[in-house]
Amino acid sequence: MPNSTLDKAKKGNPFIVVKLPQGNIKSQLIRLGIVEGDTLKCIQRLPGGTIVVQKNRQEIAVGFDLAKKIHVIIQ
Repeated sequence: MPNSTLDKAKKGNPFIVVKLPQGNIKSQLIRLGIVEGDTLKCIQRLPGGTIVVQKNRQEIAVGFDLAKKIHVIIQ
């Protein structure tokens, strides 16, 4: 599937992180354990656009504006 952004992921979709935004945000995502090349899963879409992703057993909520900047391949 072609590259997309995380805000387009649907509940239950696994995806591969292709590119993170540069700067402080990238550092914060890496501290949370999200790095380029990771396979994550969208487990929930909350009202307001927040997307909850799962890596192993960890759940991380990503705001809609940030999700639009994270490039992924939805599987």
